[in-house]
Amino acid sequence: MRCSTLSFALIEDGELAGTIQCWPVAHHAPDGSATRLVMVGPVAVRPDVQRGGHGRTLMAHMLEAAETEADAALMMIGDPEYYGRFFGFTADATEAWDLPGPYEKRRLLARAVNGHGVPMSAGMIGPR
Repeated sequence: MRCSTLSFALIEDGELAGTIQCWPVAHHAPDGSATRLVMVGPVAVRPDVQRGGHGRTLMAHMLEAAETEADAALMMIGDPEYYGRFFGFTADATEAWDLPGPYEKRRLLARAVNGHGVPMSAGMIGPR
């Protein structure tokens, strides 16, 4: 698993300003097959420095690293207008996916990366 190479901290003036974390998960299809994925998030920025572009910087840095380091496609739960417009995430492949617990279907997003495609079939997202 290479998720740790996609998690970053942003240090500003010697203090933690924000982080982005990535987690190894899998898409478990009804036929028993599993496809590795990397779940992106949370992206967290300290409240006193929010609105300064730190979250966007963290996402861009993670995506740059993912182009060579990711061992699977990326997925996340987020605002489709924002993450689609700026980072290429869509809900095109996730319509038949499911997650444990409550979530808004339209916010379940995915993105191919580093030659790893996004599964299009039904499936449950869970641990690898």
